[in-house]
Amino acid sequence: MNLIRVSEGASLALHAMALIAGDQSERLKVKDLSERLGASRAHLAKVFQKLAASGLVRSTRGPAGGFELNRPPDEISFLDIMEVIDGKIELGGCPFDRKVCRFENCIFGDEVTRISRDIHEMYGRIKLSDFIED
Repeated sequence: MNLIRVSEGASLALHAMALIAGDQSERLKVKDLSERLGASRAHLAKVFQKLAASGLVRSTRGPAGGFELNRPPDEISFLDIMEVIDGKIELGGCPFDRKVCRFENCIFGDEVTRISRDIHEMYGRIKLSDFIED
């Protein structure tokens, strides 16, 4: 069991974007990224369609083509990437995904909201530049 889950699409996006940030000397192709990540090329291509549509990456066609960051790596957070792939992250909410609680007061109190806020802030602090080796 894992208490903090990241979708497969978001995981692919985070790892691929970190690879691109770490190797800015050339554009990286989906084919090469999928091989390096051991991922489906079709799934990764769909992920990059979303990343390109959001403006986080730009693509160039042709033999020297591929994807590159559209902003400096210190301006792209994990939160930015995750929200492009999975949509806006909601803070708090019921961990049992219930609209109406069975109890008069939530068994978790305000802890779920506090923990959600902490994780949200952490994702916002992690930047792609954190994965660039000096």
